[in-house]
Amino acid sequence: MIETPSEETSIRVGFVAGKKVGNAVARNRAKRRLREAFRRVRLKPGTTYVIIADRQVVDAPFASIVSWLEAAIGQESR
Repeated sequence: MIETPSEETSIRVGFVAGKKVGNAVARNRAKRRLREAFRRVRLKPGTTYVIIADRQVVDAPFASIVSWLEAAIGQESR
């Protein structure tokens, strides 16, 4: 029998990068960087996060992106 995560314990994250971020290459880079930054931040179980990328995400230092996410969700990094 396959167990599926319950809504109480699952964490769902969605990333959005609109055309204002740049061309397809820039949008994909922004989403890749955000995904990696999210792996380094503690997330609350049972929560859904939707992250909307900004132009700054493409060129910002990675440590800045992680600290922006920590501040946005109010948690410390792993």
